[in-house]
Amino acid sequence: MTLLSTAMTLWLAAGPAERPTLVVQAPDSPVRLDHATILAGAEGPPVLLYAATNLTDHQLEQFTIIAFIFSADGTLKARQMAPARRTLDANATKYSTMVLDGFPIDPSDVIVVGVSQAQRVDSEVWWRADIQAAAEAAARRKKP
Repeated sequence: MTLLSTAMTLWLAAGPAERPTLVVQAPDSPVRLDHATILAGAEGPPVLLYAATNLTDHQLEQFTIIAFIFSADGTLKARQMAPARRTLDANATKYSTMVLDGFPIDPSDVIVVGVSQAQRVDSEVWWRADIQAAAEAAARRKKP
């Protein structure tokens, strides 16, 4: 038991490194992202942890997050969409994650995230926004 306690203490002390991300949002987005952070452990791909808040009085059936990875010079390196997140109650907030895999992320890279689409419960209509231009502008502002 002592060995397990020691191992857990060391693991928690050497926990995942946190890295903030930039968040962009379309003006009419029904979902707002907050507390977006990248968690990177010693092994495995980085994970985006975020809070999503439904800004409407209607339950959302699903919504989609997109992450843009820019090199330090502002060049778009990769774009990844999360599988649709399910059910976000009216005016509610929930936390979720997105694994950023399939491409290396360098320490100097800029990561920008946002909501690209959402659908209300009992509706076939989707809200959509192309947020890539906003992501590019945010990455340019972040350059040293």
